[in-house]
Amino acid sequence: MSTARPRRARSGGTRRRTASRPVRAGSRGTADSRPGRRTTRRPARSATPRRGPRVTGRAVLLGALVLLLALTLAGPLRQYVAGRQELAQLAAEHDALTQRAADLQAQLDRQADPAYIAQQARERLTYVLPGDRLIIVGDAGDAGDSRDEAAAQPGSGDPQAPVPWYDGLIGSVAAADGDPPSAAE
Repeated sequence: MSTARPRRARSGGTRRRTASRPVRAGSRGTADSRPGRRTTRRPARSATPRRGPRVTGRAVLLGALVLLLALTLAGPLRQYVAGRQELAQLAAEHDALTQRAADLQAQLDRQADPAYIAQQARERLTYVLPGDRLIIVGDAGDAGDSRDEAAAQPGSGDPQAPVPWYDGLIGSVAAADGDPPSAAE
């Protein structure tokens, strides 16, 4: 005699019970909280969590927005930096011009002083006050050498003889240009 056991319904069958009213996701219904109901354990998750894709759609969108923001701000930022540099350059020019104006004003104040004018007249124009002696020191070269050179030039007469004014003028212009005086003059 064989005894047959009645079969029990398995909990993981293909048939599902439907609730009479909708249940929100994540909340347990009243049927699950019945006492004496057997709950099955889910297998424990493995130690290494399952990773999703490294680059998600949100990350791509965020990167695109940051790139768009950077491109949008690049032009105005470049203009701002160029404007700051130009402003610094103009400030430096202003300081230099202010210093030059102060120097020129100091020079004007000095030139208004009668003692400074007298000193410059003595130095530049060799003016002397009445009763002063003027001593002019000539070139340190030997005076005999210049006489020998003048005598050696053909057509030159006595170095002590008076020279016409126009010859003296042409000679001084030629000496200023660095040209030696020519014999035809």
